[in-house]
Amino acid sequence: MDFISELAIARYEKIGETLGKCVERIEKPKTFSDIIDIVVTDKYVGIPIFLSLMWAVFQFAYSVSAPFSDAIDVFFSWCADIASGIENSYVASFLSDGFFGGWGFVLVFLPPIAFVFIALTILEQTGYLPRAAFVVDRAMTKVGLQGKSFIPMLLGFGCNIPAIMATRTIEDETDRKITIMVNPLMSCSARLPVYVLFAGVFFKEVAGAVITFMYLLGIALAAIMATLFRKLVFKGGPSPLLMELPPYEVPSIKSVLMSSWLRVQIFLKKAATILFVGAVIMWFLTTHPWGATNGGEIMENSYASMIGHAVEPITSIFGLDWTAGVALVGGFLAKEIVVGTLAMIYGVGEEEVTDVITQHFTPASALALMVITLVYLPCLATLGILRQELGSWKWTGFVLAYELILAYIVALIVYAVASVVI
Repeated sequence: MDFISELAIARYEKIGETLGKCVERIEKPKTFSDIIDIVVTDKYVGIPIFLSLMWAVFQFAYSVSAPFSDAIDVFFSWCADIASGIENSYVASFLSDGFFGGWGFVLVFLPPIAFVFIALTILEQTGYLPRAAFVVDRAMTKVGLQGKSFIPMLLGFGCNIPAIMATRTIEDETDRKITIMVNPLMSCSARLPVYVLFAGVFFKEVAGAVITFMYLLGIALAAIMATLFRKLVFKGGPSPLLMELPPYEVPSIKSVLMSSWLRVQIFLKKAATILFVGAVIMWFLTTHPWGATNGGEIMENSYASMIGHAVEPITSIFGLDWTAGVALVGGFLAKEIVVGTLAMIYGVGEEEVTDVITQHFTPASALALMVITLVYLPCLATLGILRQELGSWKWTGFVLAYELILAYIVALIVYAVASVVI
């Protein structure tokens, strides 16, 4: 120990001795927040409580949103039916399948996304989320992150774009870079439609548990990759967490709804641009050369079929046919259009797609598709933010490469295990 360190220690010892003689400590009675914190921040039960609350959030969103999603689907199906009656077949196809179909397949998943935002906002405004950051700090430190990484990671459940931008609050550059690189593994709201569809069809009785598993899998993979990055790519440990825990409060309904609406607006703005354009692009690929449909099913000479068959040697490893390959290619534009792309390929509406996918997927291959959607590539908009915040194409390319490799490995494991167990 050098002289400066010894001097600092001696100085603080003297300060502590003086304060002990001059200051009388008075034990304050425990407040309601203190009593709750004894339980929710406990190192043994804190994490189980956190996981249970996350499960409750997604189970709540899945159950309560169903009637609203059905109403949206009925409305856009009605619009599509009217448009399909137009004499000009090209215009009829564009309006019914491209325009109304594109909007319908995007907005039908707005209710579950909105209810997830409402539930997370309630947890935030009650004062629980800062406690959650404190609880997971111990675990995050072990995997090479720190408590301040928790908020950007949690925001990733909504959208990876503002989540990655939120890493600017992390002072340490290494901590920030690692957080950015693993953030795309958080299940953003755009992936939720895929989870809801396949979990609802193949795992109806335990759909909430399956969706929760996908979110937990993303967290686990982020932890594993952060550990590897800390040990193999970057050096040094994470910086310590200093955070003040606010008292618990009962959130007002108005405040919860306003905050949730601001988050929903991000989704709607994205839906109005990238998602709709992506849906129209996929309509073009599934119907061109014009006349490449037959009885609602894609013919082999369509552009979408060419793309799907090109990637089928890879997707077939997971029990997926070429139609899933087309949907995953569309998912690179925006994850929200994966489900809509499948419906366009099968030539059905949202109600019928739940019946048709059982002819193209098994429970094991459905799980594999969900895992690939979780891991394989961020959407195009997130890719741009990655390049902006990481500051180079080298690190951005590194993120894309490791996610593709990781998606292949994890999906293969999940498919193999599920094929035996289910």
